[in-house]
Amino acid sequence: MTLLAAAEQADTPVYGAPIWVWVTLVAVILAMLLVDLLVFHKDAHSVTIREAAISSAVWVTIGLSFGLVMWAWHGGDAATQYYSGYLIEKSLSVDNIFVFALLFGYFAVPTALQHRVLFWGVLGALVFRALFIAAGAALLDRFSWTIFVFGAFLVYTGIKMARHGDTQVEPDHNPIVGLVRKAIPITSDYRDTHFFVREAGKRFGTPLLVVLVAIETTDIIFAVDSIPAIFAVTRDPFIVFTSNAFAILGLRALYFLLADAMGRFSYLKVGLAVVLVYVGVKMLISEWYHIPTGISLLVIAGVITTAVVFSLRASPAEVKAAEESEHEHFRT
Repeated sequence: MTLLAAAEQADTPVYGAPIWVWVTLVAVILAMLLVDLLVFHKDAHSVTIREAAISSAVWVTIGLSFGLVMWAWHGGDAATQYYSGYLIEKSLSVDNIFVFALLFGYFAVPTALQHRVLFWGVLGALVFRALFIAAGAALLDRFSWTIFVFGAFLVYTGIKMARHGDTQVEPDHNPIVGLVRKAIPITSDYRDTHFFVREAGKRFGTPLLVVLVAIETTDIIFAVDSIPAIFAVTRDPFIVFTSNAFAILGLRALYFLLADAMGRFSYLKVGLAVVLVYVGVKMLISEWYHIPTGISLLVIAGVITTAVVFSLRASPAEVKAAEESEHEHFRT
């Protein structure tokens, strides 16, 4: 069964996109990233709350505007699929922020260098997620039963997240980080924004390279959850990629905006867990019943909104308990 046939059977059409659209999209994304790096963050500096808020608003506006492009191009259902995927990835990316903050604290990364690490981290994330999406689409196209594997995995992940068993950050036990340290001599201190330096005719990596590898591998782990979750609301690879890409493009600004206030979102993890279980169940029953994409968008938005509202109304004791629970999983 082809991906198109499977989608039609499940009443979730695959619209597709010609190669020139993909090329144009990648060119636009790269151009936006280069402008952000070479114009607004040419000189390494600590990002202020005001700067982060403005950047976050710009990236969210760009992400939401692309949904209007999908609406004009393919109609309301395509836009609804895009917005559902965008909301899922945006919500799940908030969970990344706490982990990134822990990693920066663990490696004592100066605040002025954090944006540079996240820039290259996002660029790498786009590449790896494109590969994951291509692999996921190929699996669903060739082996339609993998939809049940994805669904079961998401239900399991959601239940695990609800029990606070998912956020475990152990840089010293990260095999990729360990491999980098063994393969490349690392300097004892940071060297401005450089990932590599040459001293006495020998090439060295800097601690910033180790941090980048740690963040990249952590994001790959998160992508294992988010990519299948978006396939639950759309089987169109173009919509899966664009909703994912535009959501994580604003991750850097969101990090600087929310990193110091993550303790306030004490119920967000529960909301994310409910979303993962919901989309997992949606996948598991897709062979027999298709939940309309519009309903899924309302459910996802409703769950996340409820989690945020409850978080903002949480007592100081509840916030402290949530923060302590998170830190228990960051073992050195």
